[in-house]
Amino acid sequence: MAKIKAMIERIIALREQGIHLTLLAVCPNSDAVLEAAVKAAARNRAPMLFAATLNQVDRDGGYTGWTPAQFVDKMNAYRAKYNCHGALYPCLDHGGQWLKDRHTRDKLTYEQTTAEVKASIAAMLRAGYHLLHIDPTVDRTAPGPLPVERVVERSLDLIAHAEAERARLGLAPVAYEVGTEEVHGGLVDLGNFERFLRLLHEGLAGRGLADAWPVFVVAQVGTDLHTTRFDRRAAEALFAIAAPYGSLVKGHYTDWVDNPGDYPLAGMGGANVGPEFTADEYDALVALEARERDLARAAPGMALSGFNDALAAAVDASNRWQKWLQPGEQGLALDEIRPERREWLLKTGARYIWTDPGVVAARERLYANLAPAMGDPHQVVVEWITHAIERYIVAFHLFDALRYFEDGHAPA
Repeated sequence: MAKIKAMIERIIALREQGIHLTLLAVCPNSDAVLEAAVKAAARNRAPMLFAATLNQVDRDGGYTGWTPAQFVDKMNAYRAKYNCHGALYPCLDHGGQWLKDRHTRDKLTYEQTTAEVKASIAAMLRAGYHLLHIDPTVDRTAPGPLPVERVVERSLDLIAHAEAERARLGLAPVAYEVGTEEVHGGLVDLGNFERFLRLLHEGLAGRGLADAWPVFVVAQVGTDLHTTRFDRRAAEALFAIAAPYGSLVKGHYTDWVDNPGDYPLAGMGGANVGPEFTADEYDALVALEARERDLARAAPGMALSGFNDALAAAVDASNRWQKWLQPGEQGLALDEIRPERREWLLKTGARYIWTDPGVVAARERLYANLAPAMGDPHQVVVEWITHAIERYIVAFHLFDALRYFEDGHAPA
């Protein structure tokens, strides 16, 4: 049995005993975020999932610069650094057609993007991923949302490919996640949600793949990139549909959520957090730059790093910020947008450019300027992010949660 699948079975059994847990999935959108998540897992004895998109980590390096194997190696290096004996699980997030920006930009056909996704899934299996999010809910050639039947058909195709590849490589079982928090595929409606699960269940059984039944089903629970209120009632309704299948609901867009403590109470099995931790990294570096300016006042000859200017220039040049423009902002240059919105766009878009050479060089100068006065500035940034991650560890009842998953401590 896949390790994450065994964890979900235990979480369901624990719930019957009045113990409510939600697994946290951190999106590893930078080296500092990955390090902070491993550090948080180690000192809280908490399991940790790492939900990496095809944009972040892929065979071409993604925007982090990591291939799947390099990502897992880096995670394990931090495991050793922090003496982390806990459960760390690299995972694929949003594995599906046209969900890598480059596939849309290059106008790949369905056959081309499917081949690319399948090749990436194979690379992730070889790298040791534990969970694959199968999400074929986007079709750039279709005029509207895909019918549920088409989503099921394409989900079955990708799961069957992953299982065949896993068997060919002689690898241990992996867990699966299906569905989407977006409206693509029409899965937000409760009736469609239930029909999707029923058809998927029938399809996997018909292909002899019942053991590949997904542990997580992603659905809309009230949050998105601009809303932060988790809808507990909606989540409880989804839980009632998914739990009889042996699955739990997983929420995406958990960033800055107002009521994270409601997640375990509603039966949520997992939750992804991504842009929030990039914003924390950004805030930490802005705070360090303020200290750098203070140092410069006493050392007029110091060459300032210009970190924020370098970051803003890189975010601007990436053009990725334009996908979040609101009505009235279309056609404006980044520096023409009102300050609070420009700040939000910089924070949110920073995850795409942490590895930009100009940003890396400015960050190195910032650290070098500060090091004589404060030791290791990088650890200040990592600790800043770690505290943000620990907010969710506490809210999701994950502190010392490893005791529930270790041998001899399984629920009755």
